[in-house]
Amino acid sequence: MKPLALTLGLLTSAVAAPAMAATTLNVFTAGDDNMVEYINEFLAPRFEAEHPDVRVRALGTGPGDAGSQAIYETLSAQRENATWGVDVAVIHQRMAGQMAEEGLLGAYVDSLPTGELASAASARNALGVDVEGYVMPMFQSQIAIAYNPALLGQPPQSYQALAEWAEEHPGQFGYNGITGGMAGVGFVFGWMYAFTDMMDTLQNGPWEEDAPEHWAEALDQLRTFNQHVTLTPGNAGTMDAMNRGEIAMGPVWMDMYYTWMADGRLNPDFRLLLLEPGMPGQPMYYVIPERAEHAELAAEFIALATSPEVQAEGIVGRFNWFPGIDAEHVRDVLSDAQWAQLYSDVTPETLAERGLSMPQADYFRAILEAYESHVSH
Repeated sequence: MKPLALTLGLLTSAVAAPAMAATTLNVFTAGDDNMVEYINEFLAPRFEAEHPDVRVRALGTGPGDAGSQAIYETLSAQRENATWGVDVAVIHQRMAGQMAEEGLLGAYVDSLPTGELASAASARNALGVDVEGYVMPMFQSQIAIAYNPALLGQPPQSYQALAEWAEEHPGQFGYNGITGGMAGVGFVFGWMYAFTDMMDTLQNGPWEEDAPEHWAEALDQLRTFNQHVTLTPGNAGTMDAMNRGEIAMGPVWMDMYYTWMADGRLNPDFRLLLLEPGMPGQPMYYVIPERAEHAELAAEFIALATSPEVQAEGIVGRFNWFPGIDAEHVRDVLSDAQWAQLYSDVTPETLAERGLSMPQADYFRAILEAYESHVSH
């Protein structure tokens, strides 16, 4: 029998001794608040259940490209440190190329068990920059045309046909130009793909200094087109105008469209299509900084997040996004109803053919500047 003093001493030591500190996996994410909620409320509990000594902490850096810029600045400020305070980052496509070129990202995808499940071009190329091995798509977001079958029997299937239709049906097509949301911006990019002979170059580079000088005809056509359309205040404004019957067609983000549809905020008879030759979309990427303190755990976290089961339940089921991995890998995990909702109008085959990337970064800026100077005025 142990002496009472020794027993009490051991008990006191056990109570006083701090519990083993859990490892914190720091996940920085650009995007709206729902990105932080998805990580904290959906991914974190699943990962922590498999890793009881790990705590996942998500930090949102803000919506849009500014959110990705904030992550870039955070990593840049730590360049001289032995380890960096970001283990996983979720960034936009536009920033990924620059971060890879500047050595801020670690190559990890080749060792990822889910790495081969994402074969889309956007898993290798970010607006003209080779990012193969450095990025894993979290989800794909796609711009499409929503239309009301009650107001037009056979919708135009191409940009050229749309231009002719809009002239014959003034005010029935609506979009937000290049202000108020990326749906309108993406529509303009698609227009430039369709009405210049530079579709591949605009997406993949290389940058040609004199390229904007050859865009006059396409921009003239767009300015004429705008005279026949309804300009809406933004992404939501386009769908609101459709709901009110003020317009028959307009560009939308498909995930936003499906969310509104699920919430009962859109006419269930509306349909979607992708115009020929194609319309742009973009992924969000999971990346691991070059000097992440917990790089191995970060890779395990991303492997979980890009597994077919999590992509089906979280990315598709909760947020109506297209999966970051190839659709074929989530087909068996999704219900028939989920699959039909996501792909009934725009099939995986159509998406593969007409789902294009945003322009290469220099062309991205140049097209917006050209629109401002040539179309807006």
